[in-house]
Amino acid sequence: MESTSPRKQMRVVSVLPSATEMLCLIGGEDLLVGRSHEDNFPKTIENLPVLTGQKTTFTTSADVDRQVSESLASGQSLYALDCPLLAELKPSVILTQDLCNVCATDLQTVHRVAQKMDPSPVVVTLNPMSLKDVLDNLIDVGRAVGLEAEAQNAKATLERRISTAVGQGKGLLAAAGGLRKRVAFLEWTDPIFPGGHWTPQLIEMAGASHPIAPAVSDAGAGPSKRTAAQDVIDSRPEILIICPCGLKLEDTKRETRLAMKLDWWDDLTRHCKKIAVVDGDAMFNRPGPRLVDALEWLVGFIHDRPDLIPPGFPWEKWAVDREA
Repeated sequence: MESTSPRKQMRVVSVLPSATEMLCLIGGEDLLVGRSHEDNFPKTIENLPVLTGQKTTFTTSADVDRQVSESLASGQSLYALDCPLLAELKPSVILTQDLCNVCATDLQTVHRVAQKMDPSPVVVTLNPMSLKDVLDNLIDVGRAVGLEAEAQNAKATLERRISTAVGQGKGLLAAAGGLRKRVAFLEWTDPIFPGGHWTPQLIEMAGASHPIAPAVSDAGAGPSKRTAAQDVIDSRPEILIICPCGLKLEDTKRETRLAMKLDWWDDLTRHCKKIAVVDGDAMFNRPGPRLVDALEWLVGFIHDRPDLIPPGFPWEKWAVDREA
């Protein structure tokens, strides 16, 4: 006889890539019946129905900023949600977010559609501001889909990796004399948006500092904000990390070449000893389990320990004196 357990009957739609990664990490991939257009990890979920679409078109950093600003100013959502398909999939749980209207489908849109469905699905909303919040969200997802024990185990594994990475960062910092290197992390280049939320926290946990937007204890640094280039220059970064939100590595490299032609590049990189470009679609900007990979990468990159960098981490070292 076919199982009719609550877990067997569970149908999950995720319109948030980080939540999808959490669900799959805890063994719930088979529950997933629909995803967002941005979901691409793990690769095995890419055959699932796609429920969202992006209204903006990526051209350059500056042009996307214009498109986003105009859409938000007019009260328009940046994403389209396929409501008929969502109703057809009959989800019992929808995973979404209330953190950033630019990054993923907004909560109001999902709630509005869910309330019209019969039966109405449970909407699980994630709003992480720090690494701790991300780990807590893992439990939220597990509890919602009947996999809380599995989520607790996954969280414990991630916490052990975090503890190891932080310990390595502290040890390497002490061995180098205890002076933290100044990092500027850019999650957009034109205009400049320094890393926010959990990113400065990760940098500080790795044994460096992020003076342009420091973390506030364990609560993260708050949302990323448009920042004058001179403010970043004044922070005198020794390490520059370019990791634009949502951009894959090749696009990041292209945007870095464009950034090198901007007025601020020479002054901002004057004190830089090294520069990295990172896949911002996979790492740092997606508040899921792979933030731990990002922390481990930071420890290895900041302290010149390539042996500590996770295999396959999507990044490249960028020559400081490289020509545009």
